[in-house]
Amino acid sequence: MSGKGKETLVVVSKIKEYIKTKGCQTSSDAIPALSDAVYGLLEKAVKRTKDNGRVTVKSQDL
Repeated sequence: MSGKGKETLVVVSKIKEYIKTKGCQTSSDAIPALSDAVYGLLEKAVKRTKDNGRVTVKSQDL
């Protein structure tokens, strides 16, 4: 789980695989931090969507 009891929003195996292709390893704290960053990005996108009077999050909101 990510910070504060949140569900992990990233596919751990895919993240580790990608990082490995770049010649690096993934630390145990990298995945929760990445998932938290995704939560933050989504929260901002939802706010922007609502601020613009919409209910559909679009690529421009990200």
